[in-house]
Amino acid sequence: MPTKKTKEPTERQLRVAAEIQQLLSKQLLTVDLYDEDITPSMVMVTSVKVSPDFSWATVYVHSIGQSDEEQMVEALNRHKGVFRKVIGDNIRLRITPDVRFKLDNSFEEAQKIEALFDNPKVKEDLAKED
Repeated sequence: MPTKKTKEPTERQLRVAAEIQQLLSKQLLTVDLYDEDITPSMVMVTSVKVSPDFSWATVYVHSIGQSDEEQMVEALNRHKGVFRKVIGDNIRLRITPDVRFKLDNSFEEAQKIEALFDNPKVKEDLAKED
C-alpha cells in the first residue's frame, strides 16, 4: 500500500502564512465584532497554514481563559468575511485566501505529555535507561 507523501510548504507559503498570522493577531486585538462569543483579547493566533494555490488559509487559534472554545471558533468562522477583507486590503496577493478557523489543541496535548513524564512509573523507567 503506497503511503501518501505530503509536500513541505514553500518559502512563499511560509512568508504569507506568517504575514497573515501577524495581521490577524493585530486585528483580533483591535476589531470589535459585536459577538458575545468572542473576547478578542483572549484569542491567540498560534499558526496559519496556507494552501499551495493560496485559496485557503487555515488559522489555528487558542483561547486564553475563555470557557467555550468551540463556540469561539464557530463565532470566528461566522465573521471570516471580515478577516478575509482585512487580508485582501493589507497583503498583495492575486487571490485573497478564504479563511477558516480551527481550534489549536497542541497546548492540551503538551500538558498531557508533561503529565505523563511526571508519572512515577515513567520516571522510574527513564531512570533505568540512564
